[in-house]
Amino acid sequence: LLLSNLLKRKVEGFVSKEKVLPDEYEFVHQAIFTDPDDQSGWFYHLWLLDQTVRVDSPQLVSSWPTPGSDLILLGDRCLDGCASSPFTRFHLDSRTFPLVLYFNQAVEGVNSSTITVDSELNTNKDLVWKPLSSCNSKAAQVWVTQLNLPDGNTHSSKVFPVEVSLGHSQGIISSSGFHYSNPFCFAFRVSLQFVETQPVEALGKEIISWRDESFHNYNAHSQDSSPISSLYQLSIKNDNELTDFEWRAATIAKEIDHFRELLSLINCKIGKLTLARLLMAHDAMMCPPANKISHSEEVLELYNDLMRLDPTHVQYYKDQHSLVLLQQVTSNWESLLSRCFHYSNSPSNRGSPMCLQLKNLSLSRLGSFDKLLWVQMLDLSHNELRSIEGLEALQLLSCLNLSNNILGSFTALEPIRQLKSLRALNISYNEIGAHSIDTTKYLCSSPLSHSVGSEWNHGQTVIDDDIKSYWEAYFILKGLNLTQFDIVGNAIVNEKFKSFLIKVLPGLKWLDGEQLH
Repeated sequence: LLLSNLLKRKVEGFVSKEKVLPDEYEFVHQAIFTDPDDQSGWFYHLWLLDQTVRVDSPQLVSSWPTPGSDLILLGDRCLDGCASSPFTRFHLDSRTFPLVLYFNQAVEGVNSSTITVDSELNTNKDLVWKPLSSCNSKAAQVWVTQLNLPDGNTHSSKVFPVEVSLGHSQGIISSSGFHYSNPFCFAFRVSLQFVETQPVEALGKEIISWRDESFHNYNAHSQDSSPISSLYQLSIKNDNELTDFEWRAATIAKEIDHFRELLSLINCKIGKLTLARLLMAHDAMMCPPANKISHSEEVLELYNDLMRLDPTHVQYYKDQHSLVLLQQVTSNWESLLSRCFHYSNSPSNRGSPMCLQLKNLSLSRLGSFDKLLWVQMLDLSHNELRSIEGLEALQLLSCLNLSNNILGSFTALEPIRQLKSLRALNISYNEIGAHSIDTTKYLCSSPLSHSVGSEWNHGQTVIDDDIKSYWEAYFILKGLNLTQFDIVGNAIVNEKFKSFLIKVLPGLKWLDGEQLH
C-alpha cells in the first residue's frame, strides 16, 4: 500500500518505476518459486504487472472518422456501382454525423475548450460533447459530438476539410487524476454526395434478412482504405515515452521467460493464468508497430486449458477467451476483411451495406470496440452473450443481430439506448422474460437502476398499465427510431407485449418478420 501511494503521488525524491519495480519482481519470484501455493505472492505479482503495463496519463487510441480518411456522406441509398469504399461511406438520415473519440481510459473535461474542431461543418455555436457512459457519469472512455451539414444545395458535391486538435490546453483528466498531456492534431475530409436516393416514403419498407443467402463475399478494391490502419498513428511517442516503453517491454519479456520456466516444472493453474496475462500485455504494447497479435493462439490455448482444469471459474476464463479472440480478429485489416460481407440481393452491388459477421464464435463478452467504430451492420448471433456492455461506442450502427444468445432481460440491452442510428434490431431466441429476478443489473458494471431509473419523471402521476408491466423494455426502447424489431423466441413475447411495442416504437414497420399497417 505504501509503495502504491508513493508511485501514484510521485513523491519528490522517490525513485521511478523502472528503478524500484525490478527489485520487487525479484522478491516476488523468490516467493512464488519457493511456494507456488501461497496466493499472496501471485496477487502481489498481479499488482506489479498492472504497475508495469499501465500508462498513467490518458491517451487517444482511436477515432471516427479516422485520421487522413476521406469520408463520403450519402443519402439513404446510393447508386448501384457507386465507386466509393463501403468503409468510408456513411448513410445519412439527418443533417448531422458523429465525431467519436476513443481514449484508453475514462476521462472527463472533453468540451469545446479542450477539443478544437476547425471546419465549415462546425457551426457558430460550440460543439456539445457527450460522454458515452451508461451510468450517467461525467467520465467516459468514449466521447461523441455531432457535426452539422451546412445549409444549401444538398445535391452538389463538395469537400470539407476537418481538423481536430486536443491536448493543447489542460482540462482532459482521467478518473485517477492524470491530465492528457500529449498535444495531438489529426485531419480528415468529408465529401457530400447526395446522389439519387429512394423516396423518403419508401424507406423502411424493405425487411432486413439475416439469412446467409442475403450476404456475399466482399472482394477488396483499390479505393478501399483500412478503417483501422490509421488508428495506431494516434500514439505518438517522444524520447521519454520511448525510453519508458522499452523498459516496460523488456520487463514483460523477462517475466514471460520466468513463467515459462515455472510451468515447465509444475502444472499450475494460476501460473497459466499469469502467463496468459503477460503474453497479452506484451502483445498490447508491441501491437502498434507490429500490427498483429503474435501470442493470441497460445493465450487462447491457455484459457482452454484453464476451463478444463478449473471449472469453478469457467465463466471468467470464457470471458477472457472471448476478449482475446476479438483482439485476434480485429488485429489487422486482412483478418477483418475475411469477416466482412455485402448485404445485397446482388453481389455486384457495391452500394449495398457492409456487414461485419462475428457469429458462431462462442463469445461470452465483447471488446476491441476501438477497432470497430466504423461498423454500421453487425451480426453477433449464435454466441453466448449475457451483456453487450461497451457496444454504445459504435455510433454508426444501424443494423444489429443479437439473436440466439443468452441475454436474460432488457437490462442487458442498455447500451443500445445510445445508438441513435439503430434502425433494425434482432434479439430473437434469447432468454428475455425467462427469469423472475433480473440478475444482469448485478453482473454489469453499470446497473440499470443507477442510470435509466434516474430519468423517470417523478412528477408524473399517471402511468400507463403497459409501462408498469414492461417498464424495463419501455426505458430501453422509448428513445429509439427502430423500423424493424425481431423478438420472437423470448419468454416475454405475447400479443399484449407486441401491442406495447407498437405503441412505444411508433416508427416500427416490421415486427417479427411481419409488416405492420
